[in-house]
Amino acid sequence: MKFNGKTLWITGASSGIGRAVAIEFSYKKCHLILSSRNKDALEEVRGICEHNGSSAEVIPLDLGNSESIVAAVKKAQAFNKTIDGLYHFGGISQRSYAIDTDIAVERKIFEVNFFGTIELSKMVLPIMIGNGGGQIGVTSSIVGKFGFPYRSSYAASKHALHGYFESLRAENVAHNILISMLIPGRVKTNISMNALDSQGKAYHKMDDGQNKGMSAEKAGRTIVNSLGKERKEILIGGSELLMVQIRRFLPRLFYYLSTKVQPL
Repeated sequence: MKFNGKTLWITGASSGIGRAVAIEFSYKKCHLILSSRNKDALEEVRGICEHNGSSAEVIPLDLGNSESIVAAVKKAQAFNKTIDGLYHFGGISQRSYAIDTDIAVERKIFEVNFFGTIELSKMVLPIMIGNGGGQIGVTSSIVGKFGFPYRSSYAASKHALHGYFESLRAENVAHNILISMLIPGRVKTNISMNALDSQGKAYHKMDDGQNKGMSAEKAGRTIVNSLGKERKEILIGGSELLMVQIRRFLPRLFYYLSTKVQPL
């Protein structure tokens, strides 16, 4: 995948990994569409991207609102009829035990992380097919590979993304649709600050593990480099990624460790 001159749409581009990826892409001299709910922060990112030599368009987007998604796609097509890449970084995390979590909170997590992500993808997919192909990058998590305390609905929404987009990949090989699952471990962003508690309120705490994680900038470089190599699964993080392999090859050890590891 060559990014120079391509039109690339990044959601969650106002902060964290999405922001870092947008800035990293901007060095490729491409056409960027930047989306999230925070228009002011997007404008700041746009300025950086344009300084780096790429054009950029700001399109505010709420993944939890279908009307917002439809409107955003119309605006994106008005900006450029071709969409070569769609990269999903918008989403919301969770910090609460399953037994305490209101079902409305669980539905909200799925609405944003799963349904919003697939709705946007389904609208962009025909555009890509009509233009001869494209790339979709979907941000999962290491808890999209296994369950983990304090993350039940978040983990479930990420598991669902794996099943959906692996199926979508298989269905669209003939259409030259490339799909990469992005699997971060601990990356230093505000994801825990903005996570939902059991009642749907912002958690407003920085996890210790998150605070010690890889920088968003390093994660962005890793992701863009791996997307260029068209890797189907991209693991991002440090020693915590070992849990993915332990779950796969040593399940009994995983089941023991998952009850002992501090979730925060």
